[in-house]
Amino acid sequence: MKTAVTVPAPLPALSGQEPPPRRRLRRRVRNKIRGPSFNRLVPNILTMLGLCAGLNGMRFAIDGRFQAAAAALLIAAFIDGLDGRIARLLRGSTRFGAEFDSLSDFLCFGVAPSFLLYFWALRDSNRYAFLPCMLFTVCMALRLARFNANLDGEEHKPKYASNFFTGVPAPAGAGLALFPLFLGLEAQKLHIDWLYDFTRQPWLPWLSLTGTALLLVSTLPVWSFKNFKVPAQYVLPLMLGTGIYAVVLIADPWAALAAAGVIYMGLLPLSRRSFLKLKRAAEALQE
Repeated sequence: MKTAVTVPAPLPALSGQEPPPRRRLRRRVRNKIRGPSFNRLVPNILTMLGLCAGLNGMRFAIDGRFQAAAAALLIAAFIDGLDGRIARLLRGSTRFGAEFDSLSDFLCFGVAPSFLLYFWALRDSNRYAFLPCMLFTVCMALRLARFNANLDGEEHKPKYASNFFTGVPAPAGAGLALFPLFLGLEAQKLHIDWLYDFTRQPWLPWLSLTGTALLLVSTLPVWSFKNFKVPAQYVLPLMLGTGIYAVVLIADPWAALAAAGVIYMGLLPLSRRSFLKLKRAAEALQE
């Protein structure tokens, strides 16, 4: 006897109710990283490296390692001349970078040189030994503040004045102040005892720090060499002289740096004469 198997009929769907839709796999969207591009960070990283070089120069001076201290400040000066150009090349110039660079310049070229010379020759002289160091640092701060304040009025300056600094710039001022140290390191290398003892006399750093401090806050027009045009007949001699100086700088750096300070001082009267000549020509053209 066969038994009939009854299959239950499917339940009817409720009226007005549809079957649940299938879930679709959605593509995961990554969150975009917000922040400045790496091009804007490269100049600030270089400025940070220059600041660290200046701090290490001060540490080397405390330890009496004056050659390493002078080399650290040279590295800081090289980076200072590089970070601004790289910022303009990468279009990464920012207000933060400009302020950070100014603070780094103050420490590397305003504090560190006076620090080195104090430990080089002034520490054991008398109670007023720190006075020229303080004067140099204060004048460097005033010079950098004046430079930053004049940036807003660059468009109102005459065209001929855009190729000149007002007063000696910070890296050049540091190099002029460190002239006794460069000369003393060269005398130590050549074993010229009388010249080495001469550079350790307190009055020589007094003179270099005080004289450079006055040049920093002066209104002396100084070539900036940014838009400086070289006559065609002087291009090859200039390139040859630069190559010779580079060889001397590598072979005998302290003598080359001391000579650079003397040459720079000799260029200051020529710079002022050039500025006055351009000023008279512009005034005559206006009249």
